[in-house]
Amino acid sequence: MGNVEYGERAQKWRMEMENNFEKVAMKVSYVSIVANVILSLLKLIAGIIAYSGAMISDAIHSASDVFSTIIVMVGIHMSNKESDKEHPYGHERMECVAAIILSTVLAITGLGIGYTAVVKIFSSNYSDLVVPGRLALGAAVLSIAVKEAMFWYTKVNADRIHSGALMADAWHHRSDALSSVGALIGIVGARLGFPVMDTVASLVICFFIGKAAYDIFKDAVDKMVDKACDEQVEQGLRRCALAQEGVLSVDLLRTRVFGNRIYVDIEITADGNETLREAHCIAEQVHDSIERDFEEVKHIMVHVNPSE
Repeated sequence: MGNVEYGERAQKWRMEMENNFEKVAMKVSYVSIVANVILSLLKLIAGIIAYSGAMISDAIHSASDVFSTIIVMVGIHMSNKESDKEHPYGHERMECVAAIILSTVLAITGLGIGYTAVVKIFSSNYSDLVVPGRLALGAAVLSIAVKEAMFWYTKVNADRIHSGALMADAWHHRSDALSSVGALIGIVGARLGFPVMDTVASLVICFFIGKAAYDIFKDAVDKMVDKACDEQVEQGLRRCALAQEGVLSVDLLRTRVFGNRIYVDIEITADGNETLREAHCIAEQVHDSIERDFEEVKHIMVHVNPSE
């Protein structure tokens, strides 16, 4: 009876955790959308008034982030759906799909910035440059501050709920901050008579954005192809199983990352003289203790081998 009650409590706790996962992700996404809309309007107005093409381009870049965040929201909502007949193991990988889409958008953004920079280098046509006003400088500084704050706010929450899609959105905020740095350098350079600074900065920014896109893409793909957990997590799972009464050894341990969740297959050895009911109780203790101590674990299969 105690094991049944504990199992029900564990199931209820997992459901609460999944609901909290979506709640946190949606809250962060709503904040991101509001911040991007306001920032885009401010940068657009500043760019028009101060005659800054770089700031107008940066405003359009920020506005496009609204659509990226919507992709995150859709992916997280779908990944949090309960298992059904067609998807008995859940929908967690939909979050990986969202992360892959975002990494692609991020890569295209970086390539676009790099391509524009290369074109400027080979054209070397700076004679028609219009010197931007001071308002554009202020807008660039504000954009950097807001976007960097949004990066850390989103990243902290992504780490908290282990969300790859939300982490991808965080790095998208960082790419915007870097883009605004490029715009700021370009504006300062233009006002000082060195417009080439904008081009050099853009090439450096392109590299950093490309690196972030690659890391996000690799992490999402690893989660989609059943990559095993890291050694530290597996050692923790072994220790947890061995700590249970009646477990003599762990014969086999297999793990796979499924979206933002972990699936575990474990074989343990128990006394061969134990009855079937006693062996089942040992397996249930291992199952429940791992689910209690490792919140990322969604499913565990425990097999009991008799000792010689």
